[in-house]
Amino acid sequence: MASDTRTEERTPTESGWFGWIDASLATVVLGSVAVVVVAGLVQVSFGTYSMTLAQAWHAVFDADVVFDPQVWQAFLLGSELPEMSRQQLVVWNIRLPRVIVAAFVGMNLAVSGAIFQAVTRNELASPYVLGVSSGAGLAVLLTLVVFSGLAPYLPIFASLGGALAFLLVYLIAWKGGTSPVRLVLAGVIVSTVFWSLQQGLFYLAEDLGVVQSAIAWTTGSLTGVDWEQVRIALPWTVLSVGLALIGSRQLNVLLLGERTAKSLGMSVEKVRFALAGVAVLAASAAISVAGIVSFVGLVVPHMVRTLVGSDYKRLVVGCVFAGPALVVVADVGARLALSPTQVPVGVVTGLVGGPYFLYLMRKQQEIGEL
Repeated sequence: MASDTRTEERTPTESGWFGWIDASLATVVLGSVAVVVVAGLVQVSFGTYSMTLAQAWHAVFDADVVFDPQVWQAFLLGSELPEMSRQQLVVWNIRLPRVIVAAFVGMNLAVSGAIFQAVTRNELASPYVLGVSSGAGLAVLLTLVVFSGLAPYLPIFASLGGALAFLLVYLIAWKGGTSPVRLVLAGVIVSTVFWSLQQGLFYLAEDLGVVQSAIAWTTGSLTGVDWEQVRIALPWTVLSVGLALIGSRQLNVLLLGERTAKSLGMSVEKVRFALAGVAVLAASAAISVAGIVSFVGLVVPHMVRTLVGSDYKRLVVGCVFAGPALVVVADVGARLALSPTQVPVGVVTGLVGGPYFLYLMRKQQEIGEL
C-alpha cells in the first residue's frame, strides 16, 4: 500500500505546476488570507483618529488611491506624496504600512524557521536558537549605545549582526563538516554569550531614550513603522521566499539524512550552508524592520506541518501565508489591547508561542529530531 501511495504521489498531475496544491494547503492559504484581511481591517479602523469598519474598508479600496501611479511611486520609491484626504492619509500612510510590515515579518520568520528546521533536522531550531536573532540584537544595541551616530543605518547593522552570528555558529560547529546536533549546540552557545553581552550593554547606556529604543528592538516592536520599512523589507522578502521555494526539493532531501542525501549526489555541506544563508537573509530582513519578534520562526512551521505535511514545497507556501496571519493578529492585540499604551508585538507572540510550545512538548513523547 505504501509503495502504491508513493507511486500515486509521483504521477504527472502531482508533479505539475499546481498539482501539489491539495485541500489542506488551500485551506491554510485561504484561511490565512482571510485572517490577515480581517485583522488588517481592524488595525486600520481604530486609533486616535477613529473610523468605522465601513469607512476603513472604503479608504483601503479607494480607487483614487489604488490606481494612482503617483501614490505608489511615493510609497515604494519614497517620492513626494500627492495630496490626499485626512482619512486616506491616516489609513494609507500611517496604519496600512504597519499591517504590510507585520505580514513581511511573519512571512520571513516563518520561512526562516522552516528552513533551519530542515537544515538541522531538528524541530527545535529557529533563528533564535541558532544565534541569528541574538547576533542582530547585539548589533542593534552596539549601534544605539556605543555608535549612536550610526543609528540611521540600524537595519543594515542588524542584518550584518545576524549573518555574522550564524557564521560564528557554523565555525564552532565545524569539525571536518557539520552535523545537525553540533549546529544546534553551537547556536545555543552563541545565543547565550550574545544575550549576556546585550544585558551588559544596557549598563553602559546613559540616555533613557536610547535604553527604551533598545528594549523596543530586543522585544520586537512595530510602533512607528511606515513605508520606509516596507521599502527596506520588500526586496529581501521577495528574494528569500523565492530562494526558499526554489530550494524546497533540496530541503526535502536533507530531511532524509546525510547518508541518503550524499548517495543521491548532493553536496550536503554546500547545500546546507547555502540554504542556511537563505534562512539568515529572511530572518535578518524581519529583524531589520521590527527587531526580535520571538517564537514565530519556531511555532508557525510546526502548525503548518501539522496541517499540510512535511513536503517542503507545501510547507514553505503554508508558512508564507500563516506567518503573516499570526504576526498581523498579534500586532492588532499589541496595539489595541491596552490602548493607548502599545505593547511590543514580540511580547504578544511570546505569550502565544510559549503555551503552544508547551502543548507541543506535552503532546509528543519525543521532540527534537525531525
